Parts: sequence; C-alpha cells; structure tokens
Amino acid sequence: MEHAGLAARLDRISTDDRILMVPMDHGVTLGPVTGLKDLESTVDAVTRGGADAVLTQKGVAPRVHPNLNGAGYVVHLNGSTVVGPDSNDKRMTGTVKGALRAGADAVSMHINVGSAYEPKQLEQLSQLTEDAGDYGVPTMAMAYARGENLEGDDPEHDAEYLGHAVRIAEECGADVVKTAYSGDADSFRHVVEATRLPVIIAGGSPSGDRRTLEDVRGAMDAGAAGVSMGRSIFQHDDPEAIARAVSAVVHDDADAEDALHLAGL
Repeated sequence: MEHAGLAARLDRISTDDRILMVPMDHGVTLGPVTGLKDLESTVDAVTRGGADAVLTQKGVAPRVHPNLNGAGYVVHLNGSTVVGPDSNDKRMTGTVKGALRAGADAVSMHINVGSAYEPKQLEQLSQLTEDAGDYGVPTMAMAYARGENLEGDDPEHDAEYLGHAVRIAEECGADVVKTAYSGDADSFRHVVEATRLPVIIAGGSPSGDRRTLEDVRGAMDAGAAGVSMGRSIFQHDDPEAIARAVSAVVHDDADAEDALHLAGL
C-alpha cells in the first residue's frame, strides 16, 4: 500500500505513462504575458486539446481547477524573475503541504546544474523529495544545465551536461525529470539512458509549429516519456489546436506532418 498514493497521482498527470504537461508558472518569471492574463481560458483550451496536466504556482490554483477538464495539476515550488539580480537563483515559493492544500497531484522544483546556486538547490530538491514522499506525492525535477561553470557554445543543450542533470534528479529522489532537448534524437538518447526516470522535454522559446512537433517527435524517438511545453502552447494563436497536435505525437506516435494535419494547423 505504501506506493498506492504515489502511483495514483502519477496516473493523474499522465496517460499510459506518457505525459503532455503545460507549465504556466511564467507569471512569476516573466509577468502576465500573452496567454496568462486570462489563465482560465488558456487552461480550458489546452486541457480540451489533450494536455494531461497543467503546472502553476500555488496562488493561482483557484483559477486553474474549474477549467482542468479532468486533467492533473502540478504545483511548482520555486521561482525567480527576469528582472531580479539573477534568474538562476530560484527560491522556494511553497511547501508540499501548501501544494496539497492547493489541490496538487504532484509538485515540481527547478534546479540549475552548473550555476552558483546548484549546491543549495540540490539540498532543496533532496529535502523536497523526502517531504513529498511522506505524503505519496510525486516530485518532478526541472533539471537544467544552466550556469557560469559550464563550457561550450551551447551548454544548455549539450547532451553530456543534460545527462548529468537528469541523473542528479534521480539520485536526489525525483519521480519525473524535465530537461532541455539536445536538438536531435541521437544525442538525446544519451540523456534518456542516463536515468531510469521518465524524461520529458521542455519546450523552450517558440520556434514554429513544425519545428516544435519535430523536436517532440525526436525526443519520443529517443525514448522520452513526453513533454512539458509552456509558451509554444499557451502563447499559440490556437492553444487547443497545438495541444492536440503535440498530444498526437506524444500519445498516438504521429509524425509532425500528420499531427499538423490532424490539428488543422
């Protein structure tokens, strides 16, 4: 019985062990950007389109729940802003108890591997997985290679660094890990193989529907469990349609072309 709650909650944020999550915690990071002013309509649209779960900070939970259409809900527990002194310095914004009060099925936390804040964030993630485990609540680690100690032209998408980041998430006790996509299926295979955890990719900056879907297809081909895609979905002209297209790739193994056609994009 000890794992029944954890398994039940993981089921609420996934479908057949695959995950299409739409994070909308950007109100802290970026402010009330397009797609987040009318959060209610956006949550309704993306979940009608097939999102398995939505992620936000705890304070907007009352705006989320009436519009979930049966999807799961993840509460994000740290954050920073683009106008503060250093956006890599994520600070705790909640607790597992608070997330449960907000109706969460799971909690998440962001760590920046390679930054000056990595040591503290590792402590916080490890403590969070302990606390969440006491309640049978799954923890998703958003594990990024992002900081001044990393080398190379594009360390944030370097498969070696990403593999290290996802392995840290597992070692610290997370249940699901989200990280950046390395750019192609061949290199991303290393990232997936670096951990036994389900690996889901971040969406990053919007880059057009076809490119978005090709990246999702590549990640799935490499063995990823799905995506956690924010702006490319919630800032889309038709959030429901792009969610439906991404869902077709994640859940129905469609290729990019078929997914675009299916969603009418």
